[in-house]
Amino acid sequence: MIVLFGYKNIRFLDTTLRDGEQTPGVSLTPVQKLKIAEELSAIGVNVIEAGSAVASEGEREAIKLISDAGLNAEICTYARAKTEDIDLAVKCGVDSVHLVVPVSDLHITKKLGKTREEVYVMAMESVAYAKERGLTVELSGEDSSRADQEYLARLFRDGVAHGADRLCFCDTVGLLTPERTAEVIPPLCFAPLSIHCHNDLGLALSNTIAALRSGATCAHTTINGMGERAGNVPFEEVVMVLEKLYGYDTGIDTTKIYALSTLVSQLTKIPLAANKPIVGGMAFTHESGIHAHGLMRDPTTYEPMSPETVGRKRRIVLGKHSGSASVQSALKELGYEPGEKHLAEIVARVKKVGDMGMKVTDADVMAIADSVMLLECKPVISLKQFTVVSGSNAIPTASATMVVNGTKVTGAATGTGPVDATVKVLQQSVAQFGDITLEEYHVDAINGGTDALVDVTVKLRKDGRVLTSRGARTDIIEASVEAVIAGMNRLLRDENENRRSNTD
Repeated sequence: MIVLFGYKNIRFLDTTLRDGEQTPGVSLTPVQKLKIAEELSAIGVNVIEAGSAVASEGEREAIKLISDAGLNAEICTYARAKTEDIDLAVKCGVDSVHLVVPVSDLHITKKLGKTREEVYVMAMESVAYAKERGLTVELSGEDSSRADQEYLARLFRDGVAHGADRLCFCDTVGLLTPERTAEVIPPLCFAPLSIHCHNDLGLALSNTIAALRSGATCAHTTINGMGERAGNVPFEEVVMVLEKLYGYDTGIDTTKIYALSTLVSQLTKIPLAANKPIVGGMAFTHESGIHAHGLMRDPTTYEPMSPETVGRKRRIVLGKHSGSASVQSALKELGYEPGEKHLAEIVARVKKVGDMGMKVTDADVMAIADSVMLLECKPVISLKQFTVVSGSNAIPTASATMVVNGTKVTGAATGTGPVDATVKVLQQSVAQFGDITLEEYHVDAINGGTDALVDVTVKLRKDGRVLTSRGARTDIIEASVEAVIAGMNRLLRDENENRRSNTD
């Protein structure tokens, strides 16, 4: 393990609530912003850029709410080199300003229509003005990577002379390379220097690490790499690269990473890519028989870190690549103990489902095991009927009659759409027997056309136990009902029932 950061204290400025919220289509309420800020502070982030005070009244409300929350982190707001921006920052009660000044000739002339000297004067006056009002100032050079580096160094050095506490080098459109980063950062480290990288060409993480190795002491990040265009450098990736590959103790509570990532994804409605490092759905998920077999002997064979390190759990999914070891592990987790012959037959059937191009859910595995092991599976839930009403002038409403553990239950619910209403009435109908929540809902059209077969996969949770199930019909509501009922039946079964092979 290479240790290169022991001589300095690396800090994190998280800009999820400012740069991250500039992701097209994302808009957070003040309460949502506060919730994310609380979790950012709890995980150990040093500075939270809570927004841009000049943006709107709602933005100022959010920034003030966060500033007044008594969080451990320093609270910051974005500001242009204008007195009105700084005055608004003071009114919001923040600790610091991220004072951003365009420094490349492209931005100075094309965006501002000014000269280098005019921008220099604006920067010096704004730094002094902010310091006079008691603010910590991080002077940031927008588009630093395309700026004349002599001009940038002069502006930074004189900014420090005028009171700037910190500096920031911004790779605004992601044009740095690690080699170039190693050249331009050291001459600017005459004050604490931050690195702010965008990911347009996929090098934000490499450039951030290169900058930290070259003397920068603070990384600007966003949760899940949110941000304009291709986003910013992901917080979770910078933290784990430093921790795992460089042996540097970041001071971040890494066990909270996945929960924070999930929270931000839910509130911003920006889903995580399945193969995203560290927090993506597939990051600690395995199917291949060879891989799964190795994992069971020693998890480090196919995992760079323990999933628990970032607050996750390892998951084995089944399909045509699965071997007997992975199937047996999945069955054990579901409470089954098949004999050797039964296991071989279950493996064969699982592979057959996978060869058909279908997902193999937990409910599928349990159904296969029940059939092969000749277990009697009495359904806990029997659906008698359901009705859904929806239309342009109607509130989506669903009603259902079910028999749950021998008790007839009739209910109704409204939702944001017909599927939402249907799932809610099913959940309500079984509530007295168990609190079952819907964790994920995914739908695929198996073939084209309006009569396409619809494949619905759901992930349900009860008492900490998570199970996936599937439904396939030409009607999306019927497919959803089939998937949810199948999963609920499995989750409501007696956990202590005998699922061992009686004979082999």
